[in-house]
Amino acid sequence: MAVEKYLVSLKGSIVNLDFDTVVKVAQEAMEAGVDPRRAINEGMVSGMAIVGEKFEKGEYFLSELVVAAEVMKEGLKVVNPYLKEEGSQRLGKVVIATVEGDHHDLGKGIVTSLLRVHGFEVVDLGVDVATERIIDAVKEHQPDIVGMSALLTLTMPKMGEVIEALKAASFREKVKVILGGTPVTLEFAESIGADHRAVNALEGVKKCVEWVTPQ
Repeated sequence: MAVEKYLVSLKGSIVNLDFDTVVKVAQEAMEAGVDPRRAINEGMVSGMAIVGEKFEKGEYFLSELVVAAEVMKEGLKVVNPYLKEEGSQRLGKVVIATVEGDHHDLGKGIVTSLLRVHGFEVVDLGVDVATERIIDAVKEHQPDIVGMSALLTLTMPKMGEVIEALKAASFREKVKVILGGTPVTLEFAESIGADHRAVNALEGVKKCVEWVTPQ
């Protein structure tokens, strides 16, 4: 029952945009031995799902959505070290980055944490990442999946540039490419030859799991 109490508190802290509570409860939950995966999935991610629903209904606006993601990031800072200690079996490898000229990392940070929860090894290159650096990382780490994020329509063409560079380096057939970011549409993803456009963090991670799971 105590575990459920922590999960409900974590969920509520996200929905209520409460920085102090998420850090406090996350630390208490980890010290109490709560499974970090449950803390993330059943606690914080569930809270973000509610925030997303409120946003779609017009009850929350973009500002609340951004703050909720920041609150979750603070909670993840507490929980993530416990995930690493567990050394879960590797499901696959992902190189992920926000493309050059773009400094958006809220969604990417959540996706990165969720991928790790599901057993992926993630090479997070950060934000404002040049095409050449992404290609170098693919050559070095030999990932199964390349993930790219963009919040600005002006930087979206960089995604297409990366895909063309993957082709030139003879890596395009060896990796799946997934895109994310508010302005990125399915039509755009298809037009530049990406394999998938994530509707949200959970759906995107589900697709990644699907790709690396033997049929």
